[in-house]
Amino acid sequence: MSFWPSCCRRTCVGAMIPVRLFSASSQTLLEGLAQWTPSAQASLRPCRLLPQQASPRMLSVGCVDHAKRQETPGKKPLSEKKLKRYFVDHRRVLVRGGNGGSGVSCFHSEPRKEFGGPDGGDGGNGGHVILRADQQVKSLSSVLSQYQGFSGEDGGRKNCFGRSGAMLFVRVPVGTLVKEGSEVVADLSQRGQEYIAALGGAGGKGNRFFLANDNRAPVTCTPGEPGQERVLHLELKTVAHAGMVGFPNAGKSSLLRAISNAKPAVASYPFTTLKPHVGIVHYEGHQQVAVADIPGIIRGAHQDKGLGLSFLRHIERCRFLLFIVDLSLPEPWTQVEDLKYELEKYQEGLSERPHVVVANKIDLPQARAHLPQLQDHVGQVIALSAVTGENLEQLLLHLQVLHRAYVEAELKRGSQPLRW
Repeated sequence: MSFWPSCCRRTCVGAMIPVRLFSASSQTLLEGLAQWTPSAQASLRPCRLLPQQASPRMLSVGCVDHAKRQETPGKKPLSEKKLKRYFVDHRRVLVRGGNGGSGVSCFHSEPRKEFGGPDGGDGGNGGHVILRADQQVKSLSSVLSQYQGFSGEDGGRKNCFGRSGAMLFVRVPVGTLVKEGSEVVADLSQRGQEYIAALGGAGGKGNRFFLANDNRAPVTCTPGEPGQERVLHLELKTVAHAGMVGFPNAGKSSLLRAISNAKPAVASYPFTTLKPHVGIVHYEGHQQVAVADIPGIIRGAHQDKGLGLSFLRHIERCRFLLFIVDLSLPEPWTQVEDLKYELEKYQEGLSERPHVVVANKIDLPQARAHLPQLQDHVGQVIALSAVTGENLEQLLLHLQVLHRAYVEAELKRGSQPLRW
């Protein structure tokens, strides 16, 4: 039972509120309490509260917390976890091989056996860091910014050698170029290819290694060597049989969805794809043709305009090309001329690879009127509609003919054709 009068209990409300209530979420409560605080004259009239100016110390906790929450943070760099959500085709990687284990200096100790001699073992070798091309990896987003190899164990007594460090394998997509500075040191264009990115350090020698006729009790031992350290630049060039080349909104993604199980983003409003997609077209006899959807090229891409050189390099690995033309636009033959010009300016001879011109959006009324003009300027054209599926069979048959010609050419040269 409380012995305080009811009027005194009312004057102590502000003092009894816990400190945790003074936060940014309780700002309204603070403002109300600031207007009604106990007055110094409350002793004359104990049951009356007079409005006074709020105490700055009383509001300090809530104001500081509110300021912290209202503070707008600056743009932070993407973490490794968030970076994996995006397509990455170039990374800078610091690789270090594992350090070698140290040798040991010790002597054999056994009862009734004097002058046992040195028995210090050697240290284990450090593990290498190896890049391995994996067909299941589609982007460099899973590659970290640095790798440290496993170190070898130190030597032991009784001539025991230390265990060598395990190999560290880093999975990279097929088609990854490894550069050190401006020099290309490896091209992982085939599945399962490996490249030793950093060598592990050699293990140190124990004093048993230094035993000689003129030195029967050596005490010398050597430490393990540090692993090799290198800064490498990884660059991904998409590997596919066919590459779809065209300007933005020509219907490349819709066409890839129509002929394969790939699911690039499409919508009813114009936008451009920001990363390459690879779809697999299946034929009889377990034959598979990989078709890559290269993001839209604009005029001046060879001068690094728009997406520029970032995605032009993905066309280098394609064995034959599909020029996708928007047939609904006036003068569609200019699209083919501009595309070939951009490819030739980027790399000489790139536009002369085996190709076929595909006229998309034939389902639109104005597109059929432009088809004869395109055929007069270009020649053979496959007119189709990726939305309705009209004339897709002709494209699939022609794609198979181009693939067979590629396989025969590779076998004649004595090289193995690309297989998916």
